Amino acid sequence: MGPVPPGPRSDREAAGVRGEAPSDYDDVLGKAYDARLMRRLLGFMRPHRVAIGWTLVAVIGLSALQLAPPYLTKVAIDAHIITGELDGLDTLALLFLGVLVVSYVLEYAQTYTLQVTGQRIIFDLRMRIQEHLQRLDVAFYDRNPVGRLMTRVTTDVDALNDLFASGVVSAFRDIFMLGGIAIVLVVMDWRLAIVALSVLPLIALVTQWFRRNARHSYRQVRGWIAQINAFLQENITGMATVQLFRREARHFDRFDAINQGHRDANLASIFYYAVFYPAIEVLGALAIAAIIWFGGGWTLQGTLELGSLVAFVLYSQRFFRPISDLSEKFNLLQAAMASSERIFALLDTPVSVESPRTSVPPVSTLTGPGHIRFEHVWFAYRDDQYVLEDVTFDVAPGQRVGVVGASGAGKTTLINLLMRFYDVTRGRITIDGVDIREVSLTALRSRFGLVLQDGYLFSGTVADNIRLGSDAISDADVRRAASAVHADRFIASLPDGFDSAVAERGATFSVGQRQLLSFARALAHQPLVLILDEATSSIDTDTELLIQDALRVLMSGRTTIAIAHRLSTVQGMDAILVFHKGRLRETGSHQELLAKRGLYFTLYQLQYRDQEAAFAR
Repeated sequence: MGPVPPGPRSDREAAGVRGEAPSDYDDVLGKAYDARLMRRLLGFMRPHRVAIGWTLVAVIGLSALQLAPPYLTKVAIDAHIITGELDGLDTLALLFLGVLVVSYVLEYAQTYTLQVTGQRIIFDLRMRIQEHLQRLDVAFYDRNPVGRLMTRVTTDVDALNDLFASGVVSAFRDIFMLGGIAIVLVVMDWRLAIVALSVLPLIALVTQWFRRNARHSYRQVRGWIAQINAFLQENITGMATVQLFRREARHFDRFDAINQGHRDANLASIFYYAVFYPAIEVLGALAIAAIIWFGGGWTLQGTLELGSLVAFVLYSQRFFRPISDLSEKFNLLQAAMASSERIFALLDTPVSVESPRTSVPPVSTLTGPGHIRFEHVWFAYRDDQYVLEDVTFDVAPGQRVGVVGASGAGKTTLINLLMRFYDVTRGRITIDGVDIREVSLTALRSRFGLVLQDGYLFSGTVADNIRLGSDAISDADVRRAASAVHADRFIASLPDGFDSAVAERGATFSVGQRQLLSFARALAHQPLVLILDEATSSIDTDTELLIQDALRVLMSGRTTIAIAHRLSTVQGMDAILVFHKGRLRETGSHQELLAKRGLYFTLYQLQYRDQEAAFAR
């Protein structure tokens, strides 16, 4: 792989050590409401509009029913309790009970439907993100840390789940409640309504203070969460290196600094919530005290009924709760807007390497012999820092070609371009005369079997890792491929053989065993072109002899491109390409290149001398 563009990681790490909030686009919240983003979010809700519609009906009905109990209490006091007229009181009690039962049913329907719909929307969104991530080119992953991408799929999507599952509909319910209570209060007695609502300016000031400070604290929390995810992913993946170089204490201190920052940001957030909710309760109590003071006087004067006074107290208690809920929903909405902005930024990332709209030739006719040609290929991972310069060569069908050169000569880049992990900067690569950019990625990559220096194994079984999801590969094919590369020997020693579980990244297998499984995987898929990228460099001599024997069978009649550091592995190739500083310097067989006494001869001499020195020791 080519050089990875440097990122701002060092700056983020320094901020973590200093105990500052990380400066990253993960913690940018933007506007509390963005109509453009909301329209895109509503697009995910559209397939579930029937369920959401019924939920809104339930919300409106529930809000209306919750206005009834205080009014029923007023009627019971004024029309029956004060007058001593008990006829009809039982009817009011049954009506009150009926309102409670229907409210329970509507609350259940609303909660259940909304939660289920929210989970379905989140499922669709996560699948959309995963589908897009699989289509993005390798260069994208060079630029973006894995921890950040994991945050997109997990934490950011969860923030939207809160919005879909409770935020939007709950906000509608709170608004309906506030509007309905305000109307009822004015209709019942406009004088007492003014008294009850007189604390609203104070509530507005407290709410604004809370929103401003909670927004800042939430931004801090979000930034630290992103830091924790990125640090843990990197640290756990590289744990062997951490332990080898005894970096545990230093990494622990760095994580301690990040974790403290996250804790402190949460404590600040807790402080604002701890102040806000009691403040709303105090202002609500102040409003009730004013209602009792003024309303009690008017009741004694005979200008206000006692039932109306009691109803005003009950309505006031219900009025201030939605206000505090709406303030919290503001933060939820803001979090959702920030998360959606980051998610849509990911989804809007263009796929720079993708299949053409019309494959040429059609996928069904890609059955040529596999003549590969590089024509004046130039490539740079960034700017004009070319890794390959004016490279031209042919690989005939069935030919075995070795690629050698010093580290950084551009060997692996050849494979990246041939597989279209990256696209050439200038020139072109053809297969059977067709530019690979005019062939669908599925048709192109299905022709290759790639074995890397460090074979990657997935969680699952041994057979799953050889088959890798291909239904066309039978159990017999799996066993035949494992036998051909002599992997069946160690597989037979496993507790469940081919059904034995594989730990994450094959951690329980040796390097040689993982590589044998990678060879079996490539063989089982029967590729037209076999590509080996330093495939035997991490294997001991005995295992390499077994693989070399299997490779002779595997490469028979099959085009092979083998990148090698050890020249002994390519001596039997039909042709050897010698690269130096991005340019193809020499071409020929092993003996021809030695006879030239050029760059290949120098590499051979240096390697042979190193081996001699090793044997001498």
